[in-house]
Amino acid sequence: MKYHELRIEAHKETKRVGRGIASGKGKTAGRGTKGQGARTGSTKRPGFIGGQTPLMQQLPKLPGFLSHHVKATVIYVGQLEQFAGKTVDTQLLAKHGLIEQPFVRVKVLAGKGALTKPVTVELQGASSTAVAAIEQAGGNFTVVPRLQRTAKKPSKD
Repeated sequence: MKYHELRIEAHKETKRVGRGIASGKGKTAGRGTKGQGARTGSTKRPGFIGGQTPLMQQLPKLPGFLSHHVKATVIYVGQLEQFAGKTVDTQLLAKHGLIEQPFVRVKVLAGKGALTKPVTVELQGASSTAVAAIEQAGGNFTVVPRLQRTAKKPSKD
């Protein structure tokens, strides 16, 4: 059966239950006899198993946490020494193999190495000590947004 072959009525008529024995749904109106489900206003919360510990509480929780935050790739100030007099951006770093691809967030840290030559840095972030080290060497730092991938256009085959 295909989706367009389904027979769906626009509005299904409600069944009138509890209207005499001959109706086929008389007396208890299809609710059985006595008990919680037979009473009016009877609603049980999802997962309720009659006082037993619900299944979703019996199963263990899965470890870990899935974060959708894009983590920054770290570059150190000492690694910028080789780009003296150039403008450092994600494309240049990817070309030299310091980062995997030019579409990642890059943050400059002042942990390893020192910068002695002026460099213009245009990246997504830097620590305050890294910015101070870049400016002390005669360069400057500018915050730019992350490079986005271009959407592929569907081919006409």
